[in-house]
Amino acid sequence: MAEHVGHSHDEHKEGDHGASYYVKIWGILLVLFIISVLGPEFGHRTVTLITAFGIAIVKAYLVAVKFMHIRQEKKYIAYIMFAMLGAVFLFYIAVSTDVQQTSGTNWENHAAKQIIEDNKDFEHHMEH
Repeated sequence: MAEHVGHSHDEHKEGDHGASYYVKIWGILLVLFIISVLGPEFGHRTVTLITAFGIAIVKAYLVAVKFMHIRQEKKYIAYIMFAMLGAVFLFYIAVSTDVQQTSGTNWENHAAKQIIEDNKDFEHHMEH
Protein backbone atom coordinates (compact mmCIF):
# COMPACT_ATOMS: atom_id res chain seq x y z
CA MET A 1 0.00 0.00 0.00
CA ALA A 2 1.16 3.43 -0.75
CA GLU A 3 1.37 5.78 2.13
CA HIS A 4 -0.08 9.21 1.81
CA VAL A 5 2.68 11.68 2.51
CA GLY A 6 1.39 15.13 3.13
CA HIS A 7 0.78 17.70 5.70
CA SER A 8 -2.38 17.99 7.67
CA HIS A 9 -3.83 21.32 8.70
CA ASP A 10 -2.64 20.80 12.28
CA GLU A 11 1.00 20.62 11.20
CA HIS A 12 1.09 24.19 9.92
CA LYS A 13 2.77 26.73 12.09
CA GLU A 14 0.43 29.13 13.85
CA GLY A 15 2.16 32.09 12.19
CA ASP A 16 1.90 30.63 8.68
CA HIS A 17 -0.63 32.81 6.86
CA GLY A 18 -1.46 33.38 3.25
CA ALA A 19 -0.94 36.63 1.39
CA SER A 20 -4.59 37.67 1.81
CA TYR A 21 -4.13 37.70 5.60
CA TYR A 22 -1.28 40.20 5.35
CA VAL A 23 -3.07 42.28 2.71
CA LYS A 24 -6.12 42.52 5.01
CA ILE A 25 -3.97 43.68 7.95
CA TRP A 26 -2.14 46.12 5.67
CA GLY A 27 -5.51 47.50 4.51
CA ILE A 28 -6.65 48.02 8.10
CA LEU A 29 -3.37 49.78 8.93
CA LEU A 30 -3.71 51.94 5.82
CA VAL A 31 -7.26 53.02 6.75
CA LEU A 32 -6.11 53.85 10.29
CA PHE A 33 -3.21 55.84 8.84
CA ILE A 34 -5.55 57.84 6.60
CA ILE A 35 -7.83 58.58 9.57
CA SER A 36 -4.85 59.73 11.65
CA VAL A 37 -3.67 62.03 8.83
CA LEU A 38 -7.12 63.52 8.15
CA GLY A 39 -8.06 63.85 11.84
CA PRO A 40 -6.22 67.14 12.50
CA GLU A 41 -8.04 68.76 9.57
CA PHE A 42 -11.22 69.02 11.67
CA GLY A 43 -9.56 71.37 14.17
CA HIS A 44 -10.72 69.80 17.44
CA ARG A 45 -7.51 69.45 19.45
CA THR A 46 -8.83 67.11 22.16
CA VAL A 47 -10.60 64.81 19.72
CA THR A 48 -7.54 64.82 17.48
CA LEU A 49 -5.22 63.83 20.34
CA ILE A 50 -7.51 61.10 21.64
CA THR A 51 -8.03 59.74 18.13
CA ALA A 52 -4.33 59.91 17.26
CA PHE A 53 -3.20 58.08 20.38
CA GLY A 54 -6.07 55.59 20.13
CA ILE A 55 -5.16 54.78 16.54
CA ALA A 56 -1.46 54.54 17.44
CA ILE A 57 -2.26 52.00 20.16
CA VAL A 58 -4.47 49.95 17.82
CA LYS A 59 -1.81 50.01 15.08
CA ALA A 60 0.93 49.00 17.53
CA TYR A 61 -1.27 46.15 18.78
CA LEU A 62 -2.00 44.92 15.24
CA VAL A 63 1.66 44.99 14.24
CA ALA A 64 2.78 43.28 17.45
CA VAL A 65 0.14 40.55 17.37
CA LYS A 66 -0.34 39.95 13.64
CA PHE A 67 3.14 40.53 12.22
CA MET A 68 5.48 39.94 15.15
CA HIS A 69 3.52 36.94 16.49
CA ILE A 70 3.76 38.14 20.08
CA ARG A 71 1.30 35.51 21.27
CA GLN A 72 3.86 32.79 20.56
CA GLU A 73 6.44 34.59 22.70
CA LYS A 74 4.37 35.02 25.87
CA LYS A 75 7.08 33.82 28.21
CA TYR A 76 9.69 36.37 27.19
CA ILE A 77 7.52 39.37 26.34
CA ALA A 78 6.98 40.34 29.98
CA TYR A 79 10.74 40.20 30.63
CA ILE A 80 11.51 42.32 27.58
CA MET A 81 8.74 44.81 28.30
CA PHE A 82 9.76 45.34 31.92
CA ALA A 83 13.44 45.57 30.95
CA MET A 84 12.63 48.30 28.41
CA LEU A 85 10.38 50.16 30.86
CA GLY A 86 13.18 49.93 33.42
CA ALA A 87 15.66 51.32 30.89
CA VAL A 88 13.32 54.23 30.10
CA PHE A 89 12.83 54.90 33.82
CA LEU A 90 16.61 54.86 34.45
CA PHE A 91 17.16 57.20 31.51
CA TYR A 92 14.49 59.56 32.84
CA ILE A 93 16.03 59.56 36.34
CA ALA A 94 19.52 60.15 34.93
CA VAL A 95 18.49 63.01 32.66
CA SER A 96 15.63 64.68 34.52
CA THR A 97 17.73 66.04 37.37
CA ASP A 98 19.71 68.07 34.86
CA VAL A 99 17.08 68.89 32.25
CA GLN A 100 14.45 70.12 34.69
CA GLN A 101 16.78 72.88 35.89
CA THR A 102 17.09 76.30 34.25
CA SER A 103 20.87 76.00 33.89
CA GLY A 104 23.59 73.40 33.91
CA THR A 105 27.34 73.05 33.58
CA ASN A 106 27.58 73.98 29.90
CA TRP A 107 24.09 75.20 29.03
CA GLU A 108 21.28 77.56 29.97
CA ASN A 109 17.55 77.20 29.36
CA HIS A 110 16.63 80.74 28.34
CA ALA A 111 13.01 79.82 27.55
CA ALA A 112 12.44 78.43 31.06
CA LYS A 113 14.02 81.49 32.64
CA GLN A 114 11.80 83.75 30.53
CA ILE A 115 8.67 81.85 31.61
CA ILE A 116 9.71 82.14 35.26
CA GLU A 117 10.28 85.88 34.88
CA ASP A 118 6.95 86.32 33.08
CA ASN A 119 5.17 84.49 35.89
CA LYS A 120 6.90 86.66 38.51
CA ASP A 121 5.81 89.79 36.63
CA PHE A 122 2.27 88.46 36.36
CA GLU A 123 2.10 87.58 40.06
CA HIS A 124 3.50 90.99 40.98
CA HIS A 125 0.93 92.66 38.74
CA MET A 126 -1.91 90.61 40.28
CA GLU A 127 -0.87 91.56 43.83
CA HIS A 128 -1.17 95.29 43.11
